[in-house]
Amino acid sequence: MASKGEGPVIGIDLGTAYSCVGVWQDGHVEIIANDQGNRMTPSYVAFTDADCLIGDAAKNQVTINPINTVFDAKRLIGRRFTDASVQSDMKLWPFKVIPCAGRNKPMVVVNYKGEEKQFGAEEISAMVLTKMRQTAEAYLGSTVKNAVITVPAYFSDSQRQATKAAGVIAGMNVMRIINEPTAAAIAYGLNQKASSAAGDKINALIFDLGGGTFDVSLVTIEEGTFEVKATSGDTHLGGEDFDNRMMSHFVEELKIKHKKDLSNDPRALRRLRTCCERAKRTLSCTTTQTTTIEIDSLFEGIDFCSTITREKFEELNMDLFTKCMDIVDKCLMDAKVEDKSTVHDVVLVGGSTRIPKVQQLLQDLFDGKELCKSINPDEAVAYGATVQAAILGDQNRLDLVLHDVAPISLGFYSIQGVMDVFIPRNTRIPTKKELIVSTFMDNQPCVYTQVFEGENPRPARNNVLGKFGISGIPPAPQRVPQVTISYDIDADGIFNVHAFAEDKTTGRKNILTINNYERLSQEEIETIAADKEYNKLYEASGYATYDRLLLSI
Repeated sequence: MASKGEGPVIGIDLGTAYSCVGVWQDGHVEIIANDQGNRMTPSYVAFTDADCLIGDAAKNQVTINPINTVFDAKRLIGRRFTDASVQSDMKLWPFKVIPCAGRNKPMVVVNYKGEEKQFGAEEISAMVLTKMRQTAEAYLGSTVKNAVITVPAYFSDSQRQATKAAGVIAGMNVMRIINEPTAAAIAYGLNQKASSAAGDKINALIFDLGGGTFDVSLVTIEEGTFEVKATSGDTHLGGEDFDNRMMSHFVEELKIKHKKDLSNDPRALRRLRTCCERAKRTLSCTTTQTTTIEIDSLFEGIDFCSTITREKFEELNMDLFTKCMDIVDKCLMDAKVEDKSTVHDVVLVGGSTRIPKVQQLLQDLFDGKELCKSINPDEAVAYGATVQAAILGDQNRLDLVLHDVAPISLGFYSIQGVMDVFIPRNTRIPTKKELIVSTFMDNQPCVYTQVFEGENPRPARNNVLGKFGISGIPPAPQRVPQVTISYDIDADGIFNVHAFAEDKTTGRKNILTINNYERLSQEEIETIAADKEYNKLYEASGYATYDRLLLSI
């Protein structure tokens, strides 16, 4: 955890589609409305010939400026350009994504003030985070430097680290990265506190289906202690995938009806996507069984008009809905829940939980159990993050203890060629493991280790968490140096490596230098944060520019 600075601490839910910010004030959580009066801010950034627009202003102009309006940064952050999900998403995004020169990192390409610019997902996310920080500052009338930021529970180490880097680039001291379902559990737990007897133990399943990610966690709540028993999820499953299915359906319909293919027209696709999102909401939030999509001059002068039923929408997405239920089963299995009746509440979080079919399947999975809808599905994560922020900032005296878990197993490539797991998934964090290694050559100055994250027995099919070079080993014959490598996962769920070499004759321990070749370096983060051109983006939007806090993360 980063040390506390001065001033208030805010809680930010950095979402795929929308973001939300809260602050603890006068003994309660206040979810803050933005300059448009909305408590949910679109996670959109747009670049024009004159301005950089963030939030509502960016989303409102997306249909006329699709190739320079960036969204879904959460689906890029911490990923490699060659990741299958990135390659798949690129076919649907109107903006351009290319690999960073010399690195397997996706970069968004836009035209800003007549010049081509490239931004990493950390920078786009930092712009959204800056908007949320400034929303809080406008409400409070003071500078905000401290924040708790949420991430999906199933985010990888690189995604967590990149999100934390985005917070620093946005000028904030990131005091804690907290898992979204855990934050929602806090909101649920505090809401339950008023209605449950003291000492009651509650097993709650948090079902968090948002715009781009899905998490499920089994949490036990007892006398202010929140213990995550197991978590599972998919970082590429949410409302936008449901929109994409509907959009693809209408693209095919247009091909059949008019013999036209609009798949390479960014503006037409954006207009269609906007209508699909609206249709999904209509079919999900009302009793309406059918809705109409009408778009004037959608493509080559064609006025497009069609209808879609709730039944058809469900058919298009049934495999994705079923996948959600399979993930719930996996979580229950990991938590060793044999009798589903021992789960007291199934809590709905995230806007996509409003879809009737999702609710029906989930209710059927729990043998007809009534689903818990007592907390605001859009604001619950920000609410919990704000409570945690208040506790870390000494603004809230609530006696609340969180015990979270590592969502993904970590391991090495063993001699047998299989994954040698040293931190199994659902291990309580913080946690630490040590390994002693030696050299295989005389006077060998360094050793290398590669760590994988994933559940496949074959390391090559898992994600490479990091390639670590450990240097500074004193000269000695082979197998003599005793290098102790310490692997730990901190409270943010971020993986760290420390190492030292012990001289057996003197007992002296030499701290060794470690380089992770996979991460954005501290120097790179500081360079971005101090970039004058980057700061000008906010000046162009009329936002106040604050000195960046160059903090160690």
